[in-house]
Amino acid sequence: MAETMKGLKRSHRCAEVTKADIGSTVTLMGWVQKSRNKGGIVFVDLRDRSGIMQVIFENGEIDQEVFEKAGKLRSEFVVAVVGRVEARSGAVNPNLPTGEIEVRARELRILSEAQTPPFPIEENSKTREEVRLKYRYLDLRRPDLQKNMILRSRVSTLVRQFLANEGFLEIETPTLIKSTPEGARDYLVPSRVHPGSFYALPQSPQIFKQLLMCSGYDRYFQLARCYRDEDLRADRQPEFTQIDMELSFVDVDDVIDVNERMLAFLFKEVLNVEVPLPIQRMTWQEAMDRFGSDKPDIRFGMELTDVSEVVKDCEFAVFKGALENGGSVRGINAKGQGAMPRKKIDKLVEFAKGYGAKGLAYIAIGQDGTVKSSFAKFMKEEEMTALIQAMKGENGDLLLFAADKTKLVWDVLGALRLELAKQMELLDKNEFKFVWITEFPLLEWSEEENRFAAMHHPFTMPMEEDLQYLDSDPGRVRAKAYDIVLNGNEIGGGSVRIFQDDIQEKMFEVLGFTKEEAYNRFGFLLDAFKYGVPPHAGLAYGLDRLVMLMAKEDSIRDVIAFPKVKDASCLMSEAPDVVDPKQLEELGIAVVEKKEQETEEKKDM
Repeated sequence: MAETMKGLKRSHRCAEVTKADIGSTVTLMGWVQKSRNKGGIVFVDLRDRSGIMQVIFENGEIDQEVFEKAGKLRSEFVVAVVGRVEARSGAVNPNLPTGEIEVRARELRILSEAQTPPFPIEENSKTREEVRLKYRYLDLRRPDLQKNMILRSRVSTLVRQFLANEGFLEIETPTLIKSTPEGARDYLVPSRVHPGSFYALPQSPQIFKQLLMCSGYDRYFQLARCYRDEDLRADRQPEFTQIDMELSFVDVDDVIDVNERMLAFLFKEVLNVEVPLPIQRMTWQEAMDRFGSDKPDIRFGMELTDVSEVVKDCEFAVFKGALENGGSVRGINAKGQGAMPRKKIDKLVEFAKGYGAKGLAYIAIGQDGTVKSSFAKFMKEEEMTALIQAMKGENGDLLLFAADKTKLVWDVLGALRLELAKQMELLDKNEFKFVWITEFPLLEWSEEENRFAAMHHPFTMPMEEDLQYLDSDPGRVRAKAYDIVLNGNEIGGGSVRIFQDDIQEKMFEVLGFTKEEAYNRFGFLLDAFKYGVPPHAGLAYGLDRLVMLMAKEDSIRDVIAFPKVKDASCLMSEAPDVVDPKQLEELGIAVVEKKEQETEEKKDM
């Protein structure tokens, strides 16, 4: 039966009690981690978000009633304890911050009893994630998850502190907005007051933060909730948090400068890690050529090598065909992997096929210098020697090649490089390697829509020297865009914005929008631009991903209090769910059941 805490006031959290408190009386409240009844003495590990404190109930020292009550304590009971802090009489626990002290109890109240939880509340839980997410309120009691939530809170607080000191104003933007589909699908919210009309939830505060610049607010930031109805991916969330900012009267270097200092401040304050400044910069083209990715992990080498020139005259059909079709041949050198078994190489080939490759060519160099290759019979000896030299191949190395359209080759080798790094244990979570990626292509060709699409968004400023190509060669135009990458993860991205009418109109034209369509989608922004708009630029971080890396976790779900799973549902609350027909009626919405046949067809696809 639950007891009241009336008359008691918590004096400390469990791990806030130190050796300096020895001899004093404290009042602690929390959950029973475990209880051990040794007959005349009961040991209880009391847990709260700060950590664990050992509490002792000894028969003869306390009321018999209190001792008997202590003997009934079970895991996850919520209790209040009053007692005296003492140095441990038994063995010291070096694994606990409180391992040298204990609380000798004199008073105990059971504030709440608990059923046996469906899994142990412990660090590094081996319980299946589906079960843990169903009982997320229990999962969140685990010390490692609590540590992550505390870290996230600290990062948020420090971001606010830093940006406020830099003259930024925290301003909220609306979360019920007009749908302007360009990129991911919007989440739509029906309006009861305007039947048949819908709000959208923001994919980002992009338009509103630009309007704030037009309104003269100079430096804005917000920890903004954003929503994207994206296709299913393992480590994406339909709702997420951005550290969002926008600055006026700035160019690329100004934005990079303030953000480098913010990152250095965060990592020093939170992790005591020094971030050397300035952070390395790399153009998009260089990143793709060297790493096959615009979010390169630079903690290790294994860079791509373009060997197209070296093999252009060989008779190997795969190489020859790729080059004749305007593609390229590139390779990576997996140092010391020359003895890799054929089965393992075959698995790498299958891995590459998953990224669209037709296969992988390889050269395995033995420790004695012997060469095994999947395509040796199509190469002259001197061609093979030149290829190995071009790849800086040495005894014991494994050389892997992809040949196809260059974009596909980049994708395949970029992914293969990371897979090999995992297998070779080259990825150190304690190492933090930042790099800026700059000069992205402004546009990318969409085969689906048969038009150019904005690589970032339609308000990104082209590089001044490339404006001349907007009409004649749009694919050549580089953007004043920049991403900040940490250990192969894009943690933030932004750009300088277009602020001149003529350039913005030209951009819409290139994207295939008529003036009418552009105004229909973004009219209020374009209207605002008629009344004096300052040069401006911005950047947004994925807070979830940044904290995940700082916490050295593998999934963003481990740093979000109540995450969704892969299909965007919540296993705990069972959202999304059907609603009362009355609600739908008020909104003028009818749910149309799909025909069974259609459902079956979908299953077969």
